[in-house]
Amino acid sequence: MTAEIERKFLVLDDRWREHASEGSVLRQAYLVATRNRTVRVRTIDARTAMLTVKIRSGQGRREEFEYDIPYADAKEMFQYAQGAVEKTRFEVEHQGHTWEVDVYSGRHRGLVIAEVELLDHADNPVLPDWLGPEVTGNSRFSNRVLAATHGNPKDMNVAATIDQRRSLR
Repeated sequence: MTAEIERKFLVLDDRWREHASEGSVLRQAYLVATRNRTVRVRTIDARTAMLTVKIRSGQGRREEFEYDIPYADAKEMFQYAQGAVEKTRFEVEHQGHTWEVDVYSGRHRGLVIAEVELLDHADNPVLPDWLGPEVTGNSRFSNRVLAATHGNPKDMNVAATIDQRRSLR
């Protein structure tokens, strides 16, 4: 088990790409999805798979249990899911922290979110200049909610937020 403490931000532009790792294509679906608990199945590059259980244990903190599972089992579990999200994840090192930048595809194409995992709530990472507004704690930007949302980001009022971040350039 590990504790998950993270901050999430919209991304202003593509400047992060010059420092990014090669991306991994993630497809994830939620078998159980409540505000305080989730059970997620994820495939990575259509080759490997993981089952993850997350339990909210405090303000901005979740306990996370992750297990490798057979890829064939993950594909079968997707049939029973409450919704799925497709994205490509890149890693970007910045000032001693690793940022994960998720570029969404499918029905959430155009949405780009960066997150950084922290060791403690007191951690205060240096924010890259390509970050836009912080969306930590905003459920509209949680993968759980995105997976359950049918339609494009405009239907969720995400497009207006994305347009706002672009005007900040």
